[in-house]
Amino acid sequence: MKLMSNELILDANNQILGRLASYAAKRAINGDMVIVINAEKAVISGKRSNIVEEAKRRLKTRTLGHQEHAPVHQRRPDLYFRRVVRGMLPWYKAKGRAAYHRVHVYVGVPEEFAGKSTTTVPGANASKLSSSYISLQNLASEIGGEI
Repeated sequence: MKLMSNELILDANNQILGRLASYAAKRAINGDMVIVINAEKAVISGKRSNIVEEAKRRLKTRTLGHQEHAPVHQRRPDLYFRRVVRGMLPWYKAKGRAAYHRVHVYVGVPEEFAGKSTTTVPGANASKLSSSYISLQNLASEIGGEI
Protein backbone atom coordinates (compact mmCIF):
# COMPACT_ATOMS: atom_id res chain seq x y z
CA MET A 1 0.00 0.00 0.00
CA LYS A 2 1.44 3.35 -1.03
CA LEU A 3 1.60 5.87 1.79
CA MET A 4 -0.23 9.14 1.21
CA SER A 5 0.32 12.57 2.73
CA ASN A 6 -3.14 12.67 4.31
CA GLU A 7 -2.78 9.24 5.89
CA LEU A 8 -3.63 8.62 9.54
CA ILE A 9 -2.42 5.52 11.39
CA LEU A 10 -4.45 4.84 14.53
CA ASP A 11 -3.35 2.36 17.19
CA ALA A 12 -6.39 0.65 18.74
CA ASN A 13 -4.42 -0.77 21.68
CA ASN A 14 -6.49 -0.14 24.86
CA GLN A 15 -8.84 2.25 23.03
CA ILE A 16 -12.64 2.32 23.34
CA LEU A 17 -14.17 0.87 20.17
CA GLY A 18 -17.00 3.36 19.63
CA ARG A 19 -14.95 6.48 20.25
CA LEU A 20 -12.12 5.28 18.03
CA ALA A 21 -14.52 4.21 15.27
CA SER A 22 -16.37 7.55 15.27
CA TYR A 23 -13.06 9.40 15.03
CA ALA A 24 -11.96 7.16 12.15
CA ALA A 25 -15.30 7.64 10.36
CA LYS A 26 -15.13 11.42 10.70
CA ARG A 27 -11.59 11.56 9.35
CA ALA A 28 -12.50 9.24 6.45
CA ILE A 29 -15.45 11.47 5.49
CA ASN A 30 -13.05 14.42 5.44
CA GLY A 31 -10.94 12.59 2.87
CA ASP A 32 -8.14 11.09 4.96
CA MET A 33 -6.89 7.55 4.49
CA VAL A 34 -7.42 5.94 7.90
CA ILE A 35 -5.42 2.86 8.90
CA VAL A 36 -6.24 1.14 12.18
CA ILE A 37 -3.71 -1.32 13.60
CA ASN A 38 -4.05 -3.68 16.57
CA ALA A 39 -7.82 -3.85 16.09
CA GLU A 40 -8.07 -6.93 18.28
CA LYS A 41 -6.93 -4.87 21.29
CA ALA A 42 -9.79 -2.35 21.10
CA VAL A 43 -12.23 -2.65 23.99
CA ILE A 44 -16.01 -2.51 24.43
CA SER A 45 -17.23 -1.23 27.79
CA GLY A 46 -19.80 -3.13 29.79
CA LYS A 47 -20.25 -6.46 31.49
CA ARG A 48 -18.62 -9.31 29.59
CA SER A 49 -21.71 -11.52 29.82
CA ASN A 50 -24.01 -8.81 28.42
CA ILE A 51 -21.72 -7.99 25.50
CA VAL A 52 -21.23 -11.65 24.53
CA GLU A 53 -24.96 -12.39 24.91
CA GLU A 54 -25.89 -9.44 22.66
CA ALA A 55 -23.33 -10.49 20.02
CA LYS A 56 -24.62 -14.08 20.03
CA ARG A 57 -28.21 -12.84 19.77
CA ARG A 58 -27.24 -10.72 16.77
CA LEU A 59 -25.70 -13.78 15.11
CA LYS A 60 -29.11 -15.48 15.10
CA THR A 61 -30.62 -12.74 12.90
CA ARG A 62 -31.25 -14.23 9.48
CA THR A 63 -33.70 -14.24 6.61
CA LEU A 64 -36.11 -16.81 5.28
CA GLY A 65 -35.88 -15.26 1.84
CA HIS A 66 -33.00 -15.22 -0.60
CA GLN A 67 -29.61 -15.53 1.10
CA GLU A 68 -28.25 -12.66 -0.97
CA HIS A 69 -30.37 -10.35 1.19
CA ALA A 70 -29.39 -11.99 4.48
CA PRO A 71 -27.36 -9.96 6.98
CA VAL A 72 -23.64 -10.64 7.19
CA HIS A 73 -22.36 -10.96 10.77
CA GLN A 74 -18.68 -10.31 11.26
CA ARG A 75 -16.75 -12.40 13.76
CA ARG A 76 -13.13 -11.44 13.13
CA PRO A 77 -11.93 -8.39 15.11
CA ASP A 78 -10.77 -6.41 12.08
CA LEU A 79 -14.01 -6.95 10.16
CA TYR A 80 -16.08 -6.31 13.30
CA PHE A 81 -14.30 -2.97 13.76
CA ARG A 82 -14.81 -2.09 10.10
CA ARG A 83 -18.52 -2.87 10.40
CA VAL A 84 -18.78 -0.54 13.39
CA VAL A 85 -17.18 2.22 11.32
CA ARG A 86 -19.59 1.51 8.47
CA GLY A 87 -22.51 2.06 10.82
CA MET A 88 -21.21 5.57 11.48
CA LEU A 89 -21.01 6.52 7.82
CA PRO A 90 -23.79 7.58 5.42
CA TRP A 91 -23.56 4.22 3.64
CA TYR A 92 -26.32 4.85 1.11
CA LYS A 93 -24.61 7.96 -0.26
CA ALA A 94 -21.60 8.00 -2.57
CA LYS A 95 -19.47 9.95 -0.10
CA GLY A 96 -20.18 7.39 2.63
CA ARG A 97 -19.13 4.47 0.47
CA ALA A 98 -16.03 6.33 -0.67
CA ALA A 99 -15.15 7.08 2.95
CA TYR A 100 -15.65 3.42 3.87
CA HIS A 101 -13.13 2.39 1.23
CA ARG A 102 -10.60 4.78 2.78
CA VAL A 103 -10.71 2.86 6.09
CA HIS A 104 -8.31 -0.09 6.45
CA VAL A 105 -8.22 -2.19 9.61
CA TYR A 106 -5.56 -4.73 10.55
CA VAL A 107 -5.06 -7.30 13.30
CA GLY A 108 -1.63 -6.69 14.75
CA VAL A 109 0.90 -4.45 13.05
CA PRO A 110 1.68 -5.23 9.40
CA GLU A 111 5.36 -4.94 8.52
CA GLU A 112 4.70 -2.00 6.18
CA PHE A 113 3.50 0.08 9.16
CA ALA A 114 5.97 -1.25 11.74
CA GLY A 115 8.26 1.79 11.80
CA LYS A 116 5.59 4.45 11.26
CA SER A 117 4.40 6.79 13.98
CA THR A 118 0.90 6.03 15.25
CA THR A 119 -1.80 8.18 16.77
CA THR A 120 -4.27 7.47 19.54
CA VAL A 121 -7.51 9.31 20.19
CA PRO A 122 -7.09 11.18 23.50
CA GLY A 123 -10.69 10.73 24.67
CA ALA A 124 -10.80 7.04 23.79
CA ASN A 125 -8.36 5.60 26.32
CA ALA A 126 -9.87 2.66 28.21
CA SER A 127 -7.97 3.50 31.40
CA LYS A 128 -10.56 6.19 32.16
CA LEU A 129 -13.36 3.59 32.26
CA SER A 130 -14.76 2.86 35.70
CA SER A 131 -16.76 -0.11 34.43
CA SER A 132 -15.58 -3.45 33.18
CA TYR A 133 -14.78 -4.08 29.52
CA ILE A 134 -13.91 -6.81 27.04
CA SER A 135 -11.42 -6.71 24.18
CA LEU A 136 -12.42 -7.47 20.60
CA GLN A 137 -10.03 -10.43 20.67
CA ASN A 138 -11.90 -11.98 23.60
CA LEU A 139 -15.28 -11.22 22.02
CA ALA A 140 -14.21 -12.80 18.73
CA SER A 141 -13.08 -15.97 20.48
CA GLU A 142 -16.44 -16.14 22.32
CA ILE A 143 -18.55 -15.84 19.16
CA GLY A 144 -16.43 -18.12 16.99
CA GLY A 145 -14.17 -15.72 15.14
CA GLU A 146 -10.66 -16.48 13.94
CA ILE A 147 -7.77 -14.25 14.87
